[in-house]
Amino acid sequence: MKIQELLSLYGESNGIQRLSKAINKANAKISVKGTIGSVDAIIAACIYHFNYRSQVFIFNDADEAKYFHSDLGNILEGKTVLYFPPSYKRSYQLETLENNQVLERAEVLNRLNQHLSTGELIVTTTEALAELVISEKDLTKNTYELKVGDTFDLEFFIDFLTEHHFERNDFVYEAGYFSIRGGIVDVFSFSNDMPYRIELNGDIIESIRTFNPIDQLSVTRVDRFFIIPNVQKDIDNTEKKSVFEYLSKDSIIWTSDVSLSVELLEKGLEKSEKSIQKILNKDEDIKHDIIEGFQAKDIYDVYISTSQLLKSIGSYALIEMGFRTHFKHDKVVEFNIAPQPTFHKNFQLLIENLKANQAQKLQNLIFSDSSRQVERLYTIFEDLDREVEFAPVYHALSEGFIDKDLNLACYTEHQIFDRFYRGHVKTRYSNSKIITLKELRELKPGDFVVHIDHGVGKFAGLEKLEVNGHLQEAVRLIYKNDDLLYVSINSLHKITRYSGKDGTEPRLHKLGSDTWEKLKTQTKKKVKDIARDLIKLYAARKSQPGFQFSPDSYLQVELEASFMYEDTPDQSRATTDVKADMEQPHPMDRLVCGDVGFGKTEIAIRAAFKAVADSKQVAILVPTTILANQHYRTFKERMRNLPCNIDYVNRFKTTKEIKDVLERVKQGKVDILIGTHRLISKDVQFKDLGLLIIDEEQKFGVAAKEKLKAMKLNVDTLTLTATPIPRTLHFSLMGARDLSVINTPPANRQPVTTELHAYNDELLKDAVMEEVERGGQVFFIHHKVKDIYEVADRISRLCKGVKVAVAHGQLEGDKLEDVMMRFIEGEYDVLVATTIIVDWTLAMPIPSSSIMLTCLG
Repeated sequence: MKIQELLSLYGESNGIQRLSKAINKANAKISVKGTIGSVDAIIAACIYHFNYRSQVFIFNDADEAKYFHSDLGNILEGKTVLYFPPSYKRSYQLETLENNQVLERAEVLNRLNQHLSTGELIVTTTEALAELVISEKDLTKNTYELKVGDTFDLEFFIDFLTEHHFERNDFVYEAGYFSIRGGIVDVFSFSNDMPYRIELNGDIIESIRTFNPIDQLSVTRVDRFFIIPNVQKDIDNTEKKSVFEYLSKDSIIWTSDVSLSVELLEKGLEKSEKSIQKILNKDEDIKHDIIEGFQAKDIYDVYISTSQLLKSIGSYALIEMGFRTHFKHDKVVEFNIAPQPTFHKNFQLLIENLKANQAQKLQNLIFSDSSRQVERLYTIFEDLDREVEFAPVYHALSEGFIDKDLNLACYTEHQIFDRFYRGHVKTRYSNSKIITLKELRELKPGDFVVHIDHGVGKFAGLEKLEVNGHLQEAVRLIYKNDDLLYVSINSLHKITRYSGKDGTEPRLHKLGSDTWEKLKTQTKKKVKDIARDLIKLYAARKSQPGFQFSPDSYLQVELEASFMYEDTPDQSRATTDVKADMEQPHPMDRLVCGDVGFGKTEIAIRAAFKAVADSKQVAILVPTTILANQHYRTFKERMRNLPCNIDYVNRFKTTKEIKDVLERVKQGKVDILIGTHRLISKDVQFKDLGLLIIDEEQKFGVAAKEKLKAMKLNVDTLTLTATPIPRTLHFSLMGARDLSVINTPPANRQPVTTELHAYNDELLKDAVMEEVERGGQVFFIHHKVKDIYEVADRISRLCKGVKVAVAHGQLEGDKLEDVMMRFIEGEYDVLVATTIIVDWTLAMPIPSSSIMLTCLG
C-alpha cells in the first residue's frame, strides 16, 4: 500500500471528517481521545490536507517531538516539516548555547517572516516555544537578501556581516563564517543548513549555489537567499517577542497535556534563574563570550511566563491530544486505537497474530523504509507459514498501532525485530568533519609536508596571489636552497603532512631535480617485488582445501533482521564479503577494520552463526578477560532464541568449570567458545572447528601468533580490529589477506562533546548527577595515584547515593579486572581512574550512556 492510499482512507473516515469540520470554526477548542502510536501524525497529515493552515505541534519531551517530526515528514512526502528547538544544549541552562539549534530556530523564524510557504508545519517543545525571539520588525531589518542578477556591493556586504558577528575566514565550514576569494564569495547564513557560494561577473551576481562544507562541492542552484544573523547574539540589542507573534491568526495549535507543560515550564524557569545568576556573577566555568554578550537581568528577559503561555495557546484554534485536557472544549472526537502487540522477535507469535487479524478482517500493514528488512520478512514467512498476508508500506513510523474502526493493523518492522529506531535527524555540518581543510588550518610554518610531484618541503603559510586580475589564495612551500612553490587551494589533494620516524628530520628536496622521481621509481619497484612474493603466498593459500559453507538459511535471515540498528552501507558490504568468502571452497582469511562502535562485532556474530548452522564450531579469541565476558553476553543475547550453545573460559571460572567446558568442546556440545590466550593452549581441542575469529590481533604477542598459524591452516579466519598493526594492514592492502573497511558511522551517531572548565564542585555534582539520573555512567580521570582515593571520597560526598569505584595501575591485575568488570555490569556509577583506563577501554566497549570527566589539576 502507498502512503497516499492510507491518507485517503483516513481522510474519508468519520473521525477525521468530524475533526476537520470542527476545527474550521473560529478559535475552536477540540479534544481528541483514544489515539496511540504514530496515528497522531497520520491524523495531523490528513487535517493539513483538508486546510492548508499553519500548524504548531507542542510536546513536553524533546525525544517525543523528534519522533513525531520524523513521522510527519515521512508521511507528508515533499512537504518541509520544520523543527523548532530551544537555543540551549542543556534544558534551561543559558550558559550552554548550541549553534546548530540557533541555526534551526533562525531558519523557522525566517520562513515565517518571509511567508515562504502556505501553511507551515512546526514541531516544537514547551521550552523552545517559551523562549523569547527577535521581533519580526528587527528580523526584517537585519535580513540581507541576495538575488541572481542584482548588483553586489562588496563593501556593504563585509560591513553588514561584520556588524552581525560573522567572521571572515579562509574556508566556510559552519554558520557565522564568510570568505572572499576573487570573484567567489562564500557565506554560511543562519537561515539554511548549507552555506551559499556567490559567483560574480564584475559587480553582478551571476549565480548562487549551495555547497557541501565537507568537500566544498556545489549541491544546488538557487535564485536568491537570505543572510540571517545569529538571532541569539543579536536578541539582547533588539525588541523581544514571543514566537506566537510570528504565527498567522488562523494557525492551529496541537498540544499534549497542557497542564504538564505549565508544570515543566515553572520548574524550568526556576532552573534558568540560577543559570542567569551564574552568568551575571561571571563564574569561572562560563565561557567568556557568553558573559560578555549577556544582557538579561531576570528570567522574563529570556522566557515568557506560564500565564502568557496559556493565554497565547488559548488564543488560537486548539486540538488537545490525550485524556488529560486543560481548556474547555467545543467538541470531543474519539478514535478506537490499540497499541501494536509486543513480539520480542518471536515469529511464531507474530504469525499467529497476523493470521488472527486476517480472521477478524483486519488488513495487515508493515511499515519500513528498508526494502531489505521487508524481504527478510517475506523469507521468514515463506519458510514458516506461507498463508500469512501483509502489505508493506515503504515509510518508517516510530510506533505501530491497530485501528479498530478502519480494520487496519499498522505494525512497524523495528518493533517486530526489537530494533532501535531513532527517526531521521537532519544532517548538520561542523568543522570536525572537514579533513583536508582542517589539516591545512592546523599546519604551522616549519611543518614538513610532501607534494606528490615535488617531494618533501616545508609549509610556510597561506599567501594571496594575483592570477589573471583576481586575488587567489595559495599554499606557500619552501624547498632546498630556499626555492619557493605556490600550490593553489584547488590542488590541496597533492599535499600531505609528512609522516616519518619520530625525532628525525627529513631532507628537503630540490625543485627541478630528478631525486624525488628516482625515489618514487625505486619505491614502486620494491612494492612490485613485495607484491610478486605476496601473490605467490596468496595463490598457495587459495589452493588449500577448506570447508565450503552453505548459503543462508531462514534462521540466518532471522538473525540478521533482528539486529537492533539499521546496517550501515559499509557494514552491509562487509557482511556480504565475509559470507561470500565462507561459501568458497578455500579457507577465508579476511580482516575487518573499523572504528569502535561501527559494527564489527555484529559481523562476527553473523559469521559465527553461519558456521554453527553448518554444524561447525567457532573459536573467538580476545585479548582481555573483560572483553571475553562482554562478547559472551553479546553473543548470548543476539542468539537467545536460536539453536546455538555458547560458552567461555576465563580466570573467573574454577579449574573444574573450565575442565567441564573443554570436555564439552571436545565432544562438540559447545558451538561457540570465547576466551583469551587460554584458547590456544594444548588442552583445548575442538571436535570440528570451522571458524576462528580474532579480535584486536595486534594485542597478541609473537608466541601466540605462531600457535595461531597452526590453528588457521585449513580453518576460515576472520580478524577484527580498530587499529591494525602495519604488517597486518600491509598484507591486507597487498591482497594476501582480504580486507573490508567500515568507514561509515552508524546512522544518527551523536558526536563526542568536549568542554573545558575550571574545577568546580557544583559543576562536577551537576554533571555526575545528571548522567546517573538518566541511567548513564561516568569515567573520572585523575592522574595522581597518591590522592586518587581522596578524589573518589569527594565525589561520594558531593553526589549522595552514587556508587564510586577506583582503578589505577598499581592495583593487582586480578583486582583491577574485577573493578572494571563490576563497573561494566553496572554495579558502580562512577569510575575514578588514572590513564590506565585508556588502555582498558581500547579493548572493551565503553557503556553506551557515559561521560568522561578529566581533572587536569
